[in-house]
Amino acid sequence: MSVTAEAIGQAKAQPARAEAVPLPYDIWLIGGAFALLCVGLIMVVSTSVSIAEHRDLTQLYYFKRQLFSAILGITGAIVLTRTPLSYFEQWSTVVLFVAIAFLIAVLIPGLGHEVNGSMRWLGFGFFTIQTSEPAKVAVAIYVAAYLVRHIKQVRTDFIGFIKPIGVITLIAGLLLLEPDFGTAVVLFTTVLGMLFLAGVPYIRFFFWGLAALSALAALSMLAPYRLARLMTFMDPWSDPFNTGFQLTQALIAFGRGEWFGVGLGNSVQKLFYLPEVHTDFVFAVIAEEGGFVGCLTVSCLFVFLIWRIFHVGGRAERANLLFAAYVTYGIGLLIGIQAFVNIGVNMGILPTKGLPLPFLSYGSNNLVVTLGAIGIALRAGIEAHEVTYPRATAPQIMTAPPTSGSEDDEYDDEERDDD
Repeated sequence: MSVTAEAIGQAKAQPARAEAVPLPYDIWLIGGAFALLCVGLIMVVSTSVSIAEHRDLTQLYYFKRQLFSAILGITGAIVLTRTPLSYFEQWSTVVLFVAIAFLIAVLIPGLGHEVNGSMRWLGFGFFTIQTSEPAKVAVAIYVAAYLVRHIKQVRTDFIGFIKPIGVITLIAGLLLLEPDFGTAVVLFTTVLGMLFLAGVPYIRFFFWGLAALSALAALSMLAPYRLARLMTFMDPWSDPFNTGFQLTQALIAFGRGEWFGVGLGNSVQKLFYLPEVHTDFVFAVIAEEGGFVGCLTVSCLFVFLIWRIFHVGGRAERANLLFAAYVTYGIGLLIGIQAFVNIGVNMGILPTKGLPLPFLSYGSNNLVVTLGAIGIALRAGIEAHEVTYPRATAPQIMTAPPTSGSEDDEYDDEERDDD
């Protein structure tokens, strides 16, 4: 082979290597979410069979409902991956006002649906909406759009920092009227985390974050039942058959699990010893049936998922897609903080709060909204990919294949003819 032919072969191979770009979807993020979803479906079966039988329902009643919610959530996530985030940024204020309207409507007698003494659901015929669930994502969308519009003011002026705090204070007040103190804490912490990631000065963030957390602590002590929960958290064994019943039963489940657990389906604490076992205390059953290894596996899955969400947010920020970055950070904080609080409550290191464990606890609203939020995070990754690799997403222009000869060959042929 001549030197010229070898150079032409290398030139043809060059574009093929340049076209090797990563996929627009974050496969690791999808895999982490899918793994947690599968674990959640298994645990719903394990924890809800006895409850369904006790309520004269079919054994797989709760599993079927959770599976339907998973399919609905996955469908919504697919739709959201095809929806440009600019729509959410443009309508962020409207989305927030709709969420606030729902939070107000649930407090109106006749509209709100009461369960266990809390007005958190709106009934629409055969299904209900827990208004706090979409409100969490709505707040993340609004704060992300606010940070994009006022990023300089947020980083330099006091008023830029306090405006989103005022909005979240209003929403927290509505949540406390339901009452839903746990969601209020999650939202406050999420907004503070988003402001911190947006570049708020450390001193200002520290003092106002401390003030916000102090206000939440004061509110927790004003209500008698919240104060009782706090005292029980300090010493659950002082009243193990009344205020400390949930926590002591959860700790017994952790003790029975030891290293490798008693086996899937063999939990004793789920047999009406541990209240709300399929919703708030599913992690305690994981500890009993899967042991320390099962708890560590689930915890690592959550850490991996949150890391991938923040990885997508970082890619969007490097691509200068600030709204996509901030809303992805907000979603990561929402899921991560809620998982941390639920696991902490189950382990007895945090006061008892009625918060579900994302992906794992039974609850249609939480699962659908969580999967939808994952869809938004995936969309942020797609848009960052389109900016980073524009050629990979642009339509390919077909060019005519090279002819068998070249201009130099034709010139040589003409010289040979002249000779």
